[in-house]
Amino acid sequence: MKFVVDSGSTKADWLLFNSKEYLGVYNTLGLNPEVLDREVLVERMLNNEELSNLRTSIKEIHFYGSGCGTNHAKKIIKEALEEVFKNVTFFEILEDTYAAVYATCQDLKPGIVCINGTGSNCSFFDGKNVETAIDSLGYLAMDDCSGVDFGRKLVRTYYLNIMPLHLKIEFEKTYNLDSAYIKQHFYKEPNPNAYLASFLPFLITHKKDPFLKEMILETMQFFVDHYIKQYKNYLEIPIHFIGSTAFLLQEEFKEILEKNRLKIGIFYQKPIDGLIEFHKK
Repeated sequence: MKFVVDSGSTKADWLLFNSKEYLGVYNTLGLNPEVLDREVLVERMLNNEELSNLRTSIKEIHFYGSGCGTNHAKKIIKEALEEVFKNVTFFEILEDTYAAVYATCQDLKPGIVCINGTGSNCSFFDGKNVETAIDSLGYLAMDDCSGVDFGRKLVRTYYLNIMPLHLKIEFEKTYNLDSAYIKQHFYKEPNPNAYLASFLPFLITHKKDPFLKEMILETMQFFVDHYIKQYKNYLEIPIHFIGSTAFLLQEEFKEILEKNRLKIGIFYQKPIDGLIEFHKK
C-alpha cells in the first residue's frame, strides 16, 4: 500500500492507494518542515488514528509538501515519516509545486502553475521539468497574493487606520484584535503563517466592498507582474491555480488574467482530484 501526501502549512491530505486503486483520504494538520521540528511533525501524524493503524502496512510514500524545497527540509520530513511508518521501502519527497503540476497540467502538457493558498509560489512546467524563477524567502518576505499576504494587509490597514470604519467594525466583531493577542500568535505560537491566513475568510466575505476589491486586484496584478511574467512564454500557455486563496477569489483572478491577455487554466482548491488520477496511472 502507498500514501500520496499533499501537505500545506495548514492541513495535509493523505491519499491511500493499493497499487493503482484509490482507497480514500485521511487528514492531518499541515506538515511544513520550515516551521515545525521533527517531534511536532511526528506528533501530528500519530494524532490521526487511521494513520497510526496503517503504520506497518505502508510500503511507499510520495510526499508533496510546502517547505520541502531544500535538502535539509526533505531530511527532516523523511526522518519523521520513517519514525512513523517503519516498513516503507520507497520515499519520494518533493515541493508542493509538483503536486500542483501533476494535478493541473493534464497529460503533462506545458503550463504555468501557481499555488495561492496559505503561502504562494509560481512555476513553469515544460512537460517534463519544473522551473521556478524565484527562490522564495517564505512568509516573512514573500508569499505574495496568498492567505498570509492578505491577512497581513488586513491587519496592517486596520492598525494603520486605513481600513474604512464600516469594515473596521465588522473586523472587530469577527476577530480578537487585541495587540497582545496578535503578537502572541505572531511571535510565540507555532505556525504564525497559518494564523495570518486565518484572516482570509473576512476578505472573501467582504470581497465586493470597494476598498477590499481594490486591494485584491492590486495584489493580483503584482503577482502577475512579478511572478507569472518571469517566464518568457507566459502569453502562450495556460495559467493554472491551486489553493484556497486562488479558488475562492477565482472570479477576481480571471478578471486580472483577461486584463493581461493571459490564458485561463484550471482552478483547484486542492490538487487532490488531479493527483488521484495521476497516481492511478
